[in-house]
Amino acid sequence: MTNSELLAILLRTGSSDGSALRLAERLLEAQGGLAGLGGSTVEEFEKIKGVGSAKAITILAALELGARVGSIASASRTIIRSAEDVANLLMPRLRYEQREYFMAVLLSTKNHVLKTPVISIGTLNASLVHPRELFRQAINFSAASIILVHNHPSGDPAPSPEDIELTRRMIEAGKLMDIQVLDHVVIGDARYISLKDKGII
Repeated sequence: MTNSELLAILLRTGSSDGSALRLAERLLEAQGGLAGLGGSTVEEFEKIKGVGSAKAITILAALELGARVGSIASASRTIIRSAEDVANLLMPRLRYEQREYFMAVLLSTKNHVLKTPVISIGTLNASLVHPRELFRQAINFSAASIILVHNHPSGDPAPSPEDIELTRRMIEAGKLMDIQVLDHVVIGDARYISLKDKGII
């Protein structure tokens, strides 16, 4: 099935201007294709004639479920060898978020992904993270090491001074807990930056 046909199933009904399929086509055109849907809000969907809040919420819920299934499927067979592996794992989940999500990739002694929990959800510009929240998750899943990950809703993954300071604080806390913080990967829109690869940490 085409993207328009799949979207039409979610929409169920069309508008006075045409069928559900035609409405789906207009929606995809307005949002710049399937990729654009992921970064859209209910309010943006509602600007399209024939798309009310119920249809908008249905679309966003389907997109979120798809992203979560993709993350679970990827995590279940993933071994992390590089920052690129981390980006491939979490880019689909984070690149379109409108708020800042701080996550952890919890790794086994052989770098298998154990879990990718959300540690905190911030505002557009900041995410409040405390070491105890991060290391509680690491202990619960018997993680040997951690990679920090968060997104920049602006799309620019360049780390801020606050990002760097937070990373160093987590590294020091990890030493006390004997759980190594290997890297901090910042996700943008189809781009990422590894603080380790950049020599920042």
